[in-house]
Amino acid sequence: MIKIVFFGTPKIAVKSLEYLNASSDIEVLAVVTQPDKPAGRGKKITMSPVKEFAIQHSIPVFQPKSIRKEPDIQEALKQLKPDFFVTFAFGQILSQEVLDIPKYCTINLHASLLPRYRGANPIQRAIINGDKETGICTMITELGLDCGDVCLKEVIQIPEDMNCEQLFEKVSDMSPELLEKTLKGIVSNSITPTPQCEDGVCMAGKLTKEETEINWNKTAEEIHNLVRGIYKSPCACFMHNGKIIKVLETKVDNTSTLPAGELGKATKEGVPVGCGNGTILLIKVKPEGKGEISARDWYNGLKNR
Repeated sequence: MIKIVFFGTPKIAVKSLEYLNASSDIEVLAVVTQPDKPAGRGKKITMSPVKEFAIQHSIPVFQPKSIRKEPDIQEALKQLKPDFFVTFAFGQILSQEVLDIPKYCTINLHASLLPRYRGANPIQRAIINGDKETGICTMITELGLDCGDVCLKEVIQIPEDMNCEQLFEKVSDMSPELLEKTLKGIVSNSITPTPQCEDGVCMAGKLTKEETEINWNKTAEEIHNLVRGIYKSPCACFMHNGKIIKVLETKVDNTSTLPAGELGKATKEGVPVGCGNGTILLIKVKPEGKGEISARDWYNGLKNR
């Protein structure tokens, strides 16, 4: 029986925890997740999705504010004598003292084909950059940022209209088996972790507010990729008549010629907007202070078009 402690926080990690907890070859000794925090309009204190699952299945939970600075929790984890720590979107950086606790090592699930897209937002960055494929990796965690030896990889195709929410779901679905194969492979010595080459390294840094603002001088393809890359959270947007318009769905159109940033007449499909190169069709938007609406209905409701 392989004994693990699972480190994770958001929804994307839950299927992996569920799968490993159900495995007849793996025992989940405990879960480490981020502290409960305010969420939603009412700022109600809310537990993480990973914690919710752990509580439902009577798995002990640790919630350090910073595990590097909490020796009591580190000592409690040592007493569990785990074979592995497994991390998936945990949200904190581990110290060497923490990494030294498990018998074997700490295995991290990273949502890219390393060394491409090291960092916090590999899923969004892959779509924003117009990549046709990405993937998932299991890697041995070291102190550097996503620079450890890679155990296993799987490629994921990115269709031209896939948004980040759909890619998150794909990653969530494919990760559990890869984690299980990695843990078993390391124990049986059937996997030899491979050092990452330094060619092709690129970072996937956190998104800035400025990046979410649509620049109509960019190409239609670039704007379409931005919209689907940050779908709903945080969401691409632009200003119109002094209001913020969030853009939820687009399509590269190029059937009309308009100056960059100029709205064309609404069609059955949506509202064309000129770009620096080509035209994009707004299909679904969320005007400031309102709910989601078709771009056509939004356009037809404008007083000053």
